[in-house]
Amino acid sequence: MNQSQANQSIKCIVKQCQNHCDNQDYCSLDCITVGTHETNPTMCQCTDCESFVPKQNG
Repeated sequence: MNQSQANQSIKCIVKQCQNHCDNQDYCSLDCITVGTHETNPTMCQCTDCESFVPKQNG
């Protein structure tokens, strides 16, 4: 995967994600999966980016 290739259709500010574009606030994936941890989500805080992968240090 190329983290320097920004997908300008997916804005992202989570720099701790392995899929975050190195030099811009975008995701580097072609698409993402958005899910929820709630039975009946009613606010944006109820949703999750299920494509999140913690960035490896080193």
